[in-house]
Amino acid sequence: MGNEGNQTLPIYEIEEALCEALAEGVDSPRVVIEAPTGSGKSTQVPQILLDNHLLGEGEVLVLQPRRMAARMLAKRVAWERGGRLGDEVGYQVRFEKVMGSRTRIRYVTEGIVQRRLINDARLEGVSAVVLDEFHERHLDGDVVLARCLDLQNSTRPDLKVIVMSATLEGEGLQNYLGENCKRLVSKGRTFPVDVLYSPSKQRHGDRIWDHTVRSIRSFIKSVDNKGNVLVFMPGAYEIRRTIKALQGSSLGSLYQILPLYGSLSAQAQDDAVSGGSSGKAKIVVATNVAETSLTINGVTLVVDSGLARMSSYDAKRGLQTLMVEKISRASADQRAGRAGRTMAGHCLRLWSEEDHARRMASTQPEIHRIDLAAVIPGLMAGGVEDVAVFPWYEPPRAGMLDKALQQLRSSGVIDQESGKLTETGWNLSQLPLDPRQGLVLLKAAEAGCLEFFAVVIAATQGRSLFLGRGKAAVQFEDYVMADDSSDLLPIYRAWCGAQAVGFDPGRCDHLGVRANAAREIGRSADQFLSAVNPLAGKGQDQSGEPNAEDLARILLVGYSDQVGRRLSESTLSSVVVGNRRGLLDKQSVLAQKAFAKSLFLIGEMTEVEGKEVQVRLNLATQIDRMLLEEMFPDDLVSRVEAEYDESSRRVVAKNEIRFRDLVLESKSSGQVPEDQAAHLLAQQVGMGNLMLKKWDNSVNQWIARVNTFSRGIGEMQVSPIDEEAKLLIYEEICRGASSYREIKNREVKPALKGWLSAAQKSSLDHYVPDRVRLSEQRKAKVIYHENENPKISVVIQQLFEIKQTPVLGDGRIPLRVEILGPNQRPVQITDDLERFWKTTYADVRTMLRGRYPKHAWPTVEELTGSQ
Repeated sequence: MGNEGNQTLPIYEIEEALCEALAEGVDSPRVVIEAPTGSGKSTQVPQILLDNHLLGEGEVLVLQPRRMAARMLAKRVAWERGGRLGDEVGYQVRFEKVMGSRTRIRYVTEGIVQRRLINDARLEGVSAVVLDEFHERHLDGDVVLARCLDLQNSTRPDLKVIVMSATLEGEGLQNYLGENCKRLVSKGRTFPVDVLYSPSKQRHGDRIWDHTVRSIRSFIKSVDNKGNVLVFMPGAYEIRRTIKALQGSSLGSLYQILPLYGSLSAQAQDDAVSGGSSGKAKIVVATNVAETSLTINGVTLVVDSGLARMSSYDAKRGLQTLMVEKISRASADQRAGRAGRTMAGHCLRLWSEEDHARRMASTQPEIHRIDLAAVIPGLMAGGVEDVAVFPWYEPPRAGMLDKALQQLRSSGVIDQESGKLTETGWNLSQLPLDPRQGLVLLKAAEAGCLEFFAVVIAATQGRSLFLGRGKAAVQFEDYVMADDSSDLLPIYRAWCGAQAVGFDPGRCDHLGVRANAAREIGRSADQFLSAVNPLAGKGQDQSGEPNAEDLARILLVGYSDQVGRRLSESTLSSVVVGNRRGLLDKQSVLAQKAFAKSLFLIGEMTEVEGKEVQVRLNLATQIDRMLLEEMFPDDLVSRVEAEYDESSRRVVAKNEIRFRDLVLESKSSGQVPEDQAAHLLAQQVGMGNLMLKKWDNSVNQWIARVNTFSRGIGEMQVSPIDEEAKLLIYEEICRGASSYREIKNREVKPALKGWLSAAQKSSLDHYVPDRVRLSEQRKAKVIYHENENPKISVVIQQLFEIKQTPVLGDGRIPLRVEILGPNQRPVQITDDLERFWKTTYADVRTMLRGRYPKHAWPTVEELTGSQ
């Protein structure tokens, strides 16, 4: 099959318009392409650019969100053009570069281009940049797009920028790209897909993999499905469980069942997408890597769990989260479209139609859910002086950006005064790493143990080095030595064992280690070494293995905000700087009793959803308090701290030593600081845990009067008594006490009196009195409320002589009248007595006259004087 055969693909209907939009002489050419799945945009648009001589002497960079897609698309296009992969068509992803001097079409991951822009801001030799599957809204893609537009507006007006996706908010993106941007839409040629909803029935209590098997079996009984089946699951764990369930059912003999996710070997990925050697139809169980770009031919049934495992960053808690979440409606449509590529198909959604309607329209962009500290140094090194005004497609949330900048300033990446990158910050921008990890590697290079840290940091970035429990006789704990003080040491030993056997799969299995994972760790470590060595500039031997103190010292450079301790010897529950709590990994070296009182540093803090949501603390390393005192003397504080003891209902004092806000040591002290004691007791009163016996309804009425006064009579400048003010009043009542016994019978009104000046007190009685005059002989008590107008409650017979509503505050404060029947029960409430007598009284009179005939009931005419 040659390239000519692909010119029947739907994307070619926009070829002429695309060439016109990108023709030579067009200033700052920008195009948005909307084309459905199966239209051929990912494989054909780059070829259209090349074959129509739109690239000049340069190349086109085709950005893909995932490595797998970049590799497979390059392989497909090279085959279509009848060439060898790496010649005219190539690809570049992390650890792989299959390309050469003749390469004109290069498929790359977004991060590759983002990093290139740091040191090659003009993108020399690049004629066009194509951002494919832009709807996924990865942060690197957003950054590359903004940088390319800035480049067009400055030194490269010839650079062609094309943004493509099957599901785009095309109009909004076109507005961002400017009025000269061309928007091209290809209708495509997809076949109809019948979408069916198949929610799990409550009586089954299914786990998602069991429900999947039941749904497929039920479907193929009623529909003659002869094509392949594509099943979407949130992650590798769910994929393995689903495959096991499928193989254990009758479907196992009917279909070849294959997994597809990012960390599989290239051969396994190829088998799932293109291969399959059994001659049977296949069931491919995949993560969302199969949602876009990749084409699995012959799929006529999509089974969608409706779930994806999403990584996010909680800036408030400083936690990475990894949650299984419901996909958006746009993602569900993308997935369903995989069943209509070559013929009519079906999509089974394993949720209800009502659930679908409630889902988000599109996936939340990465810029709103990941730690921005990793991208800021690269932006600043590339010439972006103020990231807050950088022309983001969607700006980051202010809180997340501020948190990232604060972290970078405190770690010396950004200068506190100038706001510019420091030398350390510049060095970090050259590393393909999170700033924390980059700081650790730079420090390790100074100490001559870069190789060790390059390996252990690489080991934290991919899938686990160790085979799962039950899959190997050798486990993590078998690599632990008696004097180990860090979880990184057994990891390093296990990797060294895999390296010693040449990463041979069989021998690695015997060692309890994944050969592919170990090999990739080695490649990552080599990349880190080649990047850091020139920055270290010392040429010293880097093969040293750190001792316990050096290990802790080097890690603290990047992770001082992740120092923690266990809450007690009997639990793995721990507290970390920032008052963050989590569970230390039970396999950790530091989970042993010998380390129960130790301080430790955590390499990973992740909130994970399993049977329940937990914050997991992994990769622990023991640290000594003396090291904190040496490295961070200003962050250690010794002070007397008071705390409320619930059992004795009193405030007790403790002499505490803290590292930032983490309590390192706490001893009882006889001295209770008066202000702290009053504040803590006041808090308990405010929460309703302690009751002041003399804080009665009259006190609440007085406060309501003051607040009504504050709202209604502005010129008196009376501060309202809100919850914060009440806390201050409680503190005044509690001053000098340290226990509930001392405060429960205290007078409260003296503390209230000081709220008003003498002039304000006098005006209070005038404007908002306890009682309001109804007539010469009669007054009514005023009932004040926090959030309502004050009212009086009066029996109707006492109101017959009152023609108009009494007033407060010289008429500025509305007053409600609650009208009572002879039985003292409310029959009407009004803020306009005159109107009541004229309109509503007649009905009230008829009702009450029948119940209480002995009472006098004047007519409306008698009350109002009308005829």
